Amino acid sequence: MSYIIDRRLNGKHKSTVNRQRFLERYRRHIREAVNDAVGRRSITDMEQGERISIPRKDMSEPSFHHGGGGRRNVVHPGNKEFQQGDRIKKPAGGQGGAGGQQAGDSGEGEDEFAFEIDQREFLNFLFEDLALPNLVKRHLQGTRSFQRRHGGIVSHGLPAKINIVRSMRQASMRRRALSAASRKRLRTLQAERDELLNQDQSPERHQRLAELEEQIARLRRRLERIPFLDEVDLRYNHHVKVPTPVSRAVMFCIMDVSGSMNQDMKDLAKRFFLLLYLFLQRNYEHTEVVFIRHHTSAKEVTEEEFFYSRETGGTIVSSALKLTLDIIKQRYPVDEWNLYAAQASDGDNWNDDSPSCAQLLEKELLPRLQHFSYVEVMPRSHQALWEQYQQIQDRHGDSFAMAQLDDPGDIYPVFRRLFKKRMEAA
Repeated sequence: MSYIIDRRLNGKHKSTVNRQRFLERYRRHIREAVNDAVGRRSITDMEQGERISIPRKDMSEPSFHHGGGGRRNVVHPGNKEFQQGDRIKKPAGGQGGAGGQQAGDSGEGEDEFAFEIDQREFLNFLFEDLALPNLVKRHLQGTRSFQRRHGGIVSHGLPAKINIVRSMRQASMRRRALSAASRKRLRTLQAERDELLNQDQSPERHQRLAELEEQIARLRRRLERIPFLDEVDLRYNHHVKVPTPVSRAVMFCIMDVSGSMNQDMKDLAKRFFLLLYLFLQRNYEHTEVVFIRHHTSAKEVTEEEFFYSRETGGTIVSSALKLTLDIIKQRYPVDEWNLYAAQASDGDNWNDDSPSCAQLLEKELLPRLQHFSYVEVMPRSHQALWEQYQQIQDRHGDSFAMAQLDDPGDIYPVFRRLFKKRMEAA
C-alpha cells in the first residue's frame, strides 16, 4: 500500500496539512469567534479574516512522566550550582517562578493562544453546513459547465494517461500475429528433427540434421528479434469534455426602505442581505441575484443602490411582491430555474395591504418559488404583516420560513437557521 504525504508549505513556511488539522481540532472556538465577528463588524468588513484566541487550558495535551512516588535523588548533567544532597529553598511567591507572572493579591487567569485565519478560511467556517433548500431543478447551461469523462482508448496521448493493461494486451496480440507463421514453421522443423534422431545413422541423415538445426536457429533468432513492447503498442486513455446539467437559481432580495425603517433597522437588514449575498457568491456559481427596494413603490436596483441608496417613503409591501412576480414571468421560467426570495421589513404596512400581500404570496409566488424567507427587524410589536405571514407558515412550512432580528448578534444564528442544510439536500 502506498501513502502520499502532502508536505507543501504555506506562506508562513508551515505545513498546510498540519494547519488544517489544527483548525479542525479547535473548530468550536473558531465557530464562536466567527459568530461574534458577524455581529460586531461593519458591512464593508464582513468578509475579512479574523483573529482567534484560544484559552491556554484548552491547549493542554496528554504527556507521559514519572510518578510522584518513591525517593529519587538526581543531579542532571550540566548543573554547576548544586551538588547531590543539597537542599533547595522554596521559591518566593509560593507558586514558583515559572511563567514570568508577577504575584498579586487578587484575580486569576491563564495565557491565551492567538492566531489569524484568512478570508478564505473565515468564509469556510461562516457558511459551513449551509445550503439553499429544495435546489432540484436542472438545466443545460451550454458551454458554461463541462465535465471530463472517459472517451475511449486512443493510440496517441500524454505519457501520464497511458493505459498499461491495454498497451500490454496490444503488445501480446502484435507478437502473436508477427510470430504465428514462424512458430508454426519451427514446430514442423522440430518434429522432423526428432523423427530423424530416431533413425539409423547415414550420411543423408547427418546432412539433413545439420540443415534442420541451422533453420531452427534462424527461426529462433527471428522470433527473438520481435520486441516485447513496441511504440505502436502504446494505448492512452482519452477524455472528452461534455456539458453537464447544473442547477440554476435566482435569489430575490426584497428590502423595505420606508420611513418607518430607521437607520438601525436598515443596517440590520443590509447586514443580513450582505451575508446572504456572500453565501451565494461563495457556494453557487450559477446563481443570479435580483435586488428590489420598496416603499410605496418597488424598483429593481443595482447592488450599489441596494446597499447605499438613501431613498425612502411610505410603505406598500405588495408593490415589491408584484414586481417580483412580474420579473419571474418575464425572465425566469419556472421549469428551468430554482427561484428563491428573501424579504426584510419592520412589518409596518399600509392598512389594508397586508392581506393582499398574504394572498399574493400564497397564491402566486409560493407555487413558483423553492423557498421564501421573511426576516422582521427590530419590531416594536408584531403587526398585521407578521400575523398574515404566520398563517402562511403554518400551511406551507416546507417552503416558507420567518424569523425576527433584534440586534446584530442575532443575524448569524438566524441566517444559519434559515439556510441550514437539510437531509434531502445533503
